[in-house]
Amino acid sequence: MHTIFTKSVPYALLLLIQFTAYGQTKQQHIKTVENQYSADLGNGTYLNPVLKGNYADPSVVRDGEDYYLTHSSFDNIPGLTIWHSKDLVNWTPIANALTEFVGGVWAPDIIKFKDKFYIYFPAGGKNWVVTATNPAGPWSKPVDLKIGGIDPGHVATPEGKRYLNLNDGRMAPLSDDGLSVTGPAKKIYEGWPYPKDWITECFCLESPKLTYRNGYYYMTAAQGGTAGPPTSHMVVSARSKTPFGPWENSPNNPIIRNTDRNNKWASIGHGTLVDSPDGKWWMIFHGFEAANRTIGRQILLLPIEWTKDGWFRVPKGADPAKPLKKPLGKAISGDKQLSDNFAGSTLRSQWNILKDQNASNFRVANNTLSIKGIGSSIENTQPLTMMPVNNSYQVTVNVSKAPAGTKGGLVLYYNSKYYVGLEFIDNAIYRLYNGGRGRLVSGISQDNIYLRLTDDHHDLLCYYSLDGKDWKRLDFVTEISGYHHNILGGWGYLRPALFAVGEGDVQFKDFQYQGLD
Repeated sequence: MHTIFTKSVPYALLLLIQFTAYGQTKQQHIKTVENQYSADLGNGTYLNPVLKGNYADPSVVRDGEDYYLTHSSFDNIPGLTIWHSKDLVNWTPIANALTEFVGGVWAPDIIKFKDKFYIYFPAGGKNWVVTATNPAGPWSKPVDLKIGGIDPGHVATPEGKRYLNLNDGRMAPLSDDGLSVTGPAKKIYEGWPYPKDWITECFCLESPKLTYRNGYYYMTAAQGGTAGPPTSHMVVSARSKTPFGPWENSPNNPIIRNTDRNNKWASIGHGTLVDSPDGKWWMIFHGFEAANRTIGRQILLLPIEWTKDGWFRVPKGADPAKPLKKPLGKAISGDKQLSDNFAGSTLRSQWNILKDQNASNFRVANNTLSIKGIGSSIENTQPLTMMPVNNSYQVTVNVSKAPAGTKGGLVLYYNSKYYVGLEFIDNAIYRLYNGGRGRLVSGISQDNIYLRLTDDHHDLLCYYSLDGKDWKRLDFVTEISGYHHNILGGWGYLRPALFAVGEGDVQFKDFQYQGLD
C-alpha cells in the first residue's frame, strides 16, 4: 500500500479515509503486515535503493549463485550484518560477524579466498579481520592487524600473494593466511585528478576495491568526499598489470557521480564491482536520498558494461532513480521483521546496543523487554536502537509505570544531544526534545500506557493511548528533516529507540513497526 500524506490533513483521519476506500480487507492487512520498502517491483525490474536504511559503505562478494554483503555498522552491536541474496535486489539478513565492540566500524570489505570468507574492517584507529567458512557463521573473534587507515580492500594475485589496500592510495602486504600485515603500507596510487571547478567536499581518495580480470587489476575507488554537497562523491577506476601499479586512469571516469543537485540521489559513490553467474557485471554503491538524508546512506545497484578496449562503465541511460532490469537469480525471502513481541529470552537481531555498553541492563523474558535505568537523563543513558526502513513510518510500544525516580520512553534518536520523543514518569507524559523537557499529560492513574511516534515526511507526530485502541495525538509537531550528518555531523541517522533512566526498571511490551510509504 502506498500512503499519500498531506500537511493539512491529520494522519489519523487519512488512515480512516484509506480504510473506508480500501475496505475491511485492506484494514486488516495494515494491522498484520509491516509494509516495509521493497526494491523488487515484481515485473522483472527493480527501483533503487536495493537496501533502504543507513547501510553505508557496502561491500559484496559472489559465491556461486549466492551473494553476500556487509556494510558499515558504526557503533551498533551486534555489527557487520551479513546479508544474503541470489539476485542482488532481494536481501535478507543471516548473521552478524561482530558481537563485541572494538570501535566504530567503517567501510568493511567482504571477500572469499580459497575456502574461507574474510571481512577486513577499520575500527578504533586500527584495521581488523574476522573469518568464517560459512557466511551464516560462526565468525571468528576480531584479529588486530596492527595497521591504521580506513576502507581496507583485499586483493590476491593469481599466485596467491595477498595485499591490503587502504585510503590515500596505500597498500600493505598480508601474510598467506590473511591474518597479519607483514610490511609497511606504501603509496601506490594517486587517484584521478578531477576538474578543479567541480563542487566536492574534499579529494578524499578512499574505498579501494580491486578486481582481477583478463590480466589487469582494476582499482575501483571513491573520491570527492562521502557527504557534503550533493555533487561531491564519485566512483573512479584505474587499471594496472600489477597490484603495485603503475596505474592508468579510466577514460570513463567518473564511473558514477551525481552531476545535478536536483537529482533524487545525492553524494553517490563507494562502489564495489560484482559479476553475476550469466557473465554480466554490476556495481553496488551508496548514496543519500536528497529528500531524506535522515535515514543515512542507502545501498544502490547499477549495471556495468565492459568496452572492447577493456574498460568498464555504466551503460548509457541507466539511471539510479528509474526502474532497471533485475539481475539473473531468484528472489529469496527471510526474517526482516522489525516488530517485536519480545518472545524468548534474547534480543532479536534488529536491536542494537550502542558500543555494547551496559548490555546486561537489557533483559527479555515473558514477552517483555526490561531495561534497567542507565544514567540520570537521556543525555547520558544507553538507548536500545533499531534501523527504520521506510521514509515515513510509525513505531508503537507499551511502556510500564516505573518506580519513583525512574523513567522510560520512546524517542527518535540521532545522538545524545539530538533526539525527540516521549517519556512516561510519575503518572505523566513528557515531551523530550534536544535536551529540553516539558509535561504534556498529567493524571494517568494506570500502570502502563501506549506511546506512538509517526515520522510523516519529516513531521514527527506523537500519540498516546491507555488501551492501544483509542489514540490521542499530542499537541505539538516537530520538524525533523535536519537530523542528519550534513547538519549535525557524526555520521548518524535518525532511528527509533527505547530507553530507561534512573535506579529502577522499565518494562516494554508489544513493539510495533509500520512502514507508511
